[in-house]
Amino acid sequence: MTPDGTKQPGLTAPAPVLELDQVGISFARSSGEPLPVLDDIDVALREGEILGLLGRSGSGKSTLLRVAAGLVRPTAGRALYRGAPLEGPAEGIAVVFQTFALYPWLTVLANVELGLDASGLKPDAVRARAMSAIEMIGLDGFESAFPRELSGGMRQRVGFARALVSGPKLLLMDEPFSALDVLTAETLRSDFLDLWAQRQTAIEAVLMVTHNIEEAVLMCDRIHVLGGHPGHVVATLKVPLARPRNRLDPAFRAIVDTLYGILTARLAESAGGAGTARGAFGLRLPAVSSHRLVGFIGALAAAAHEGHAELAALAATLMVKPDELFPVAAALHLLAFAELEERTIKLTAAGRMFALADDSERKRLFREHVLQFVPLVAHIREVLDEREVHRAPRARFELELEDHLHRADAETTLRTAIDWGRYAGLFSYDDHSRTFGD
Repeated sequence: MTPDGTKQPGLTAPAPVLELDQVGISFARSSGEPLPVLDDIDVALREGEILGLLGRSGSGKSTLLRVAAGLVRPTAGRALYRGAPLEGPAEGIAVVFQTFALYPWLTVLANVELGLDASGLKPDAVRARAMSAIEMIGLDGFESAFPRELSGGMRQRVGFARALVSGPKLLLMDEPFSALDVLTAETLRSDFLDLWAQRQTAIEAVLMVTHNIEEAVLMCDRIHVLGGHPGHVVATLKVPLARPRNRLDPAFRAIVDTLYGILTARLAESAGGAGTARGAFGLRLPAVSSHRLVGFIGALAAAAHEGHAELAALAATLMVKPDELFPVAAALHLLAFAELEERTIKLTAAGRMFALADDSERKRLFREHVLQFVPLVAHIREVLDEREVHRAPRARFELELEDHLHRADAETTLRTAIDWGRYAGLFSYDDHSRTFGD
């Protein structure tokens, strides 16, 4: 391969380990109509490659990974592993999950041995391979420990050891470092890349789901950026940088900035930047509380930024992961308190008024904007006004939303609508009786 990742003349590209050909996934709405979750996904993962799936929550990354694992069958297209149709979990494919997924009553050794549960090997061979995997992942000396005795990073190492013990050719990773603190995640990433570079495992290719932009650039050879509703590939970037990679390298920063630009553009579009989504009853709302929005507006309006900042710089100021700001930024864009541009966010005139106002004026402004730009909240208020008792069951709105959104998205959206409506003083909600009212 040349430095930019293209094939040299006369050389044959490595054979695909995994192929996803025009894959689509649809679930049934409550009405019986299909609800598309993934649409027309094409992926070719080749030997010697780490391929990243990068996108916001709700873009279908984890669902696509489960298709690659043979755990979910596509409703359109096909999945191939080493050229053969993937009809279910296949030998040679292993998964590392976001959560540790360990059995608390089993020791480290016993948890790792579970990775060979269906291998048919004799107990002595299982024990030897499990001990080898434990040593390789840096847990030797902890074979007899129980998960409760381990830190989060060590528990995730057990998850890696359990995945590696079977000698997989294809490793699938579903945000494997996201549950860890920054330093622990960095150490585990580095250790995994060392194993990969030194070819200490049988792994030939890796497919990794992440929402962390810098993590994707640190680890991957190529990155597919996924957009949502339904999930689809919106861009593919090669990462032609030698490992180990330096976050401060201008070439590294340039790729990070490009990805920020792509994701921010998608964010603005999904939040109604094109002007079409704001009129949709089934608009998916980000899981962001009203109080978080208030705090974010205040931080953006502060002297350090004066209402305008790059998302990455704002994340550094607030000491949060840049990706944690995406749903907040999307919510403010949707509510017209801010505008998203390439990699930046800027308060609108309404946003600046909100930052300067007292609490009662803020709630008045928020009420106006949420009624104008969030049809679900306006709809709940209208239903309450139409009823003599001014009450309505939550189930009514759940069923309506599930005609437009997947159940999990409908739940998140309704939870956000309840929070925003309460802050705006538009309605109350009793979780015990699951009822909206005045």
